[in-house]
Amino acid sequence: MDIHGLQKVTLIDFPKQVACTVFLDRCNFRCGFCFNPKLALGKETNFNMQGREFFEFLEKRKNLLDGVCITGGEPTMHPELAEFCGKIKGMGFLVKLDTNGSNPGMLKTLINKKLVDYIAMDIKAPLEKYDEIVGAKVNKEAIRESIALIMNSGIDYEFRSTLLPKFHSAQDMEKMASMVEGADLYCLQQFNPNAEMIDNELKKERKFIKEELEALKKIAERYVKKVELRGI
Repeated sequence: MDIHGLQKVTLIDFPKQVACTVFLDRCNFRCGFCFNPKLALGKETNFNMQGREFFEFLEKRKNLLDGVCITGGEPTMHPELAEFCGKIKGMGFLVKLDTNGSNPGMLKTLINKKLVDYIAMDIKAPLEKYDEIVGAKVNKEAIRESIALIMNSGIDYEFRSTLLPKFHSAQDMEKMASMVEGADLYCLQQFNPNAEMIDNELKKERKFIKEELEALKKIAERYVKKVELRGI
């Protein structure tokens, strides 16, 4: 497993845990507002660490870190992900996975084998707008299946959406929240026009003001147990 980015310590990526974050390359989505464009597109990055080196790093962080966040790109595109998570768990660390939910088969394996302790899944848009928003043909049933797997897994999880006016209306928010109805936590994230992204034309787009995000939060609260606003 090649690692294309490493944040040696984070207090925010893994709720209630001190963790490091590893970045894997490649993604099957092409979300214009993705802020890891090189990773998503599989382009060469300035950082490349072999799995062996990473586990040597982890060995030195025992008793200092609680867990490892695995993000991308889309980690579930890597067939060796389960083995990678197993090695991390075997060293006594917790595992958090970020995913777009397009590979429920991999999620099922990780959950059933108890190789993951926290899952954060992105909800990009209402299902009928997924292809448009993510720039790819999406298996909508796979998204539904991943949502159900996560909600019934018995492990900690969150769903999250990056929101911007160009793509997300109040009606869209209602549909998105209904997709995860009954969820423990749904996080609404502010779009950051200052980040490097796949479609840099989006830098020209306005972002929601706080009052607009608060209104969208109230819509989502009709469907889920807890809603958090991030990045405002």
